[in-house]
Amino acid sequence: MVEGKAKLLRDDYCDGLGDCLPTCPTGAITFEKREAAPYNEAAVLALRPRVNKKVGSVSELHQWPIQIKLSPIQTPLFKDAELLIAADCTAYAYAKFHQDFIRGHVTLIGCPKLDMIDYSEKLAEIIRKNEIKSVTVVRMEVPCCGGIEQAVKKAIQNSDKLLPWQVITISIDGKILS
Repeated sequence: MVEGKAKLLRDDYCDGLGDCLPTCPTGAITFEKREAAPYNEAAVLALRPRVNKKVGSVSELHQWPIQIKLSPIQTPLFKDAELLIAADCTAYAYAKFHQDFIRGHVTLIGCPKLDMIDYSEKLAEIIRKNEIKSVTVVRMEVPCCGGIEQAVKKAIQNSDKLLPWQVITISIDGKILS
């Protein structure tokens, strides 16, 4: 605990999947059941940011489905595609996600922690059977998002194709870290 918050101090002790949260092997993490404070609509409305309807009101998403597990292996959309593979949370954490990342890309999203699957085989097939030009991975800074980065790396290696790829990491407060 650092300043009252759980903080990962040793990456080499973490599997990145968060499996220790419900049953911490050392007892360092516990959960406390308590009654929630009553809902205060006025307080919630006061915290909401004002929305400028002229900025960012147009979706840059041009295909469906976007979930990795639902995407077809082959589709004309993948021809000469700049592929964006993003962790689910990134679009919520980074305010200009559509403008800065989805624009001009075919987008696939997933969460390796919640989906509890290895995307690497399906992504390798998508890369192998289509004319993908490049891959951009957008992930959160949290350890569980390492799974999506590793899946893409493994997929590119297993596709037997040489592709330019990059990883962009978003902080939990919505800033680009790398």
